[in-house]
Amino acid sequence: MDSLDTATAQFGFDLFKELDKANDGNIFFSPVGISTAIGMIFLGTRGATATELQKVLYSEKGTESSRIKSAENEVGHIEKTEEIHDQFQKLLTEISKFPNDYELNISNRLFGEKTYLFLQKYIDYVEKYYHASLEPVDFVNAADESRKKINSWVESQTNEKVKDLFPEGSFSSSTKLVLINTVYFKGLWDREFKKEYTKEEEFWLNKETSKPVRMMTQCSSFSFTLLEDLQAKIVGIPYKNSDLSMFVLLPNDIDGLEKIIDKLSPEKLVELTSPGHLEQRKVDLHLPRMQVEERYELEPVLKGMGMLSAFSEHADYSGMSARSGLHAQNFLHRSFLVVTEDGVEATAGTGMGFMVSSTADCELVHCNHPFLFFIRHRESDSILFFGRFSSP
Repeated sequence: MDSLDTATAQFGFDLFKELDKANDGNIFFSPVGISTAIGMIFLGTRGATATELQKVLYSEKGTESSRIKSAENEVGHIEKTEEIHDQFQKLLTEISKFPNDYELNISNRLFGEKTYLFLQKYIDYVEKYYHASLEPVDFVNAADESRKKINSWVESQTNEKVKDLFPEGSFSSSTKLVLINTVYFKGLWDREFKKEYTKEEEFWLNKETSKPVRMMTQCSSFSFTLLEDLQAKIVGIPYKNSDLSMFVLLPNDIDGLEKIIDKLSPEKLVELTSPGHLEQRKVDLHLPRMQVEERYELEPVLKGMGMLSAFSEHADYSGMSARSGLHAQNFLHRSFLVVTEDGVEATAGTGMGFMVSSTADCELVHCNHPFLFFIRHRESDSILFFGRFSSP
């Protein structure tokens, strides 16, 4: 089986393309966060539902997962797919080893109806692989109070940036389980932008329309390359300790981003940002201060990626509970990003409920028109956050 970082990159790129179909503006989400939430769901599925989720997590494009035999009709489904969950466990453990220079936290939690019987094996395994404990709540008699409690937990895990993940009316007395994943990152640039150099400039949404932005500027040594085949430039901006970097892919033309997206693939992104492909160059970097906050209802998006039966009343969640009729609903993702002279603060929350039923000698990178960006963890090679900035 290919590594989880490869699978997550493919999943994130497939998800980005689905979101791109319905969004003209900014896009920002956490591929690691959403795939981790799906991993926890996958742990409790069986039969056709499990096979479907495995294909979504490990897309046949660029992976070897299609060779893994279906666990249908086989004993020990969890053992048969243990490698997938073991890779998630290793990823979460690796990411938790953050240095003092930045905060990076991935948190998982299950909130289950206190009168509902969940399989102890599922509870044990989800804690082992995903570091997620099950907290009993009272959906039957106090659904809205339970919603507030869950939202409060999400808020506490994201430094109060993701508020009201689940809106009023999300749960009812028939809700049995809510599964939550949050990703929080706050980092300082390895070389901060000097505030006195920040000035107002125009950001071009297209060739006719612009909006004012506060543009940060510095001329320093960065990982950089020209992409002649894509008519674009890519620059890597490291955080303290260089464990994490933000990569910016900027098209040469104001309206060139969609053409680039059509030519990109996860393998291409990995290749473009590999140490052998980039070189240290002096770059005159102009990067807008950004604040992006997005909310996605992922059910239709994931259905477009092939995750169909998981949301139907015929879904097989017998790995979570011996009772029948459990099915998924309310797959929500909230994300928040702030980019300033000092550094970046980014966070995302994913929740799912279940119911019964240039200057001289500097390369100029002037980000004054739509561009792609992503934050990557060097050690695990995982893309924590992925986005498009196209509208201030």
